[in-house]
Amino acid sequence: MHFAYPQIQKVEQVIDACVKKDNFNGSVLLAKNGKTELLTYKGLSNRHYNISFSDETRFHIFSLTKTFTAALIMQLYEKGKINLDATISTYYPEYKGEAGTKATIRNLLTYSSGRENKDLRSPEFIHQAYDNTIWNLDDFITTFLSEKLIDRPGTKFSYNNGDFILLGKIIEKIYHKPFEEVLKEQILIPLNMQNTGFLHHNDIIKNIDDGYAADSSDPFALHTPTNTYIDNFYSAGAMYSTPKDLLIFDQAVFNSVLFNKKTLETMLTADKKLEDTALGFWVYPKKFGSVNTIFAERQGEGYGHSANWVHLVDKGLTVIILSNTKDIKYLNKMRERVISAYYGQ
Repeated sequence: MHFAYPQIQKVEQVIDACVKKDNFNGSVLLAKNGKTELLTYKGLSNRHYNISFSDETRFHIFSLTKTFTAALIMQLYEKGKINLDATISTYYPEYKGEAGTKATIRNLLTYSSGRENKDLRSPEFIHQAYDNTIWNLDDFITTFLSEKLIDRPGTKFSYNNGDFILLGKIIEKIYHKPFEEVLKEQILIPLNMQNTGFLHHNDIIKNIDDGYAADSSDPFALHTPTNTYIDNFYSAGAMYSTPKDLLIFDQAVFNSVLFNKKTLETMLTADKKLEDTALGFWVYPKKFGSVNTIFAERQGEGYGHSANWVHLVDKGLTVIILSNTKDIKYLNKMRERVISAYYGQ
C-alpha cells in the first residue's frame, strides 16, 4: 500500500464533494518531489459531444502562460542577455509609452510598471482588445499598452496582461524570433512537453477542452461564454497544456533544470510591498493547521476556463487544478481543502 494512501483517500473525498455539491469538472494532480500521488479527471471536457476528460485532454491555461514568459526572461538573465533593472527601451527602443525609459524589466515581471491599463479600463475596451478583432502585436501595443504612467514604476502592484505582453515582445527582440518559436526551442522541446503549446484562434487542436460558466445561483446551470481571439492574450495567456506536462514544467523550474539555483532564488524572491509578487509567481509563508510552508502559486482564468498551480517550496509538494466549470475564486478555496486533507489538517 502506498504510504500516503490514507491522505490521498481524504483528498479524493474533498474532490468528490466538489463534484457533487459544486459541479467541479476538470483535473486534480498532486505530486510529492515530482512523483505523482494522485491524478484524477472528473466530468466533461466537451458537453456538445459528451466527451469526458482524460490524459489526452488539453486545457486552456490562460495566465499560467505568464510563468513560461517569466522563465524565458530568467534564462536570458542567467545568460547575461537581459538586466532585470534595465528599462523597457533598452531592449525595445521603438516602444512609445511613457514607461519606456522609466519602467524596468523587473517592474514588468511584478506588475508594477505604473502604466495605465487601457486594455482593461472598461468592458468596452476589454471587448475591443480581446474579443472583437484579432490584432497585430505591434498595433495592440500601440493601441492599448502605450498609455501614460499613472504610478511611479515599482511602487504599486496593478495586475494586468500588458506588462507580460511587453515582456513577450522584448523576448522576440532579443532572440530575433517569434515568441512562440522561442517558447518551443527553450522550454517545450527540451522538456519534451508534447501536449503544451501556444494557441491561435483558428488552430485545430486535438482534444482541447471547452470552457463553461455557471449561473451564480446554480452551479449546474452552465452556458458557453462569448468566444475570444486568444491570440491577443499572447505571452500573457495564450497557452494550453495538460496536468502531466505542467508537472514536468514545475519540476524543471523548482529543480533548477531551466536555470540554476541562484537564478531560481532570484525568481522566487517576493516583494512584500507589491503584494508578495515574485517573478512569475506569488510567494509567501502559509499555514495549514500545524503545517507551516512557503507557498509559490500561479493562477489563470478566462472564458470558462481556470487553472491553479501551487508548489510548496519547502515541502516539494505540487498541486495542479484545472477546470472548465469553476472560477479562480473557487479553485483558490478548493486547493486549500485539498492541501489540508493531504496533511491531515
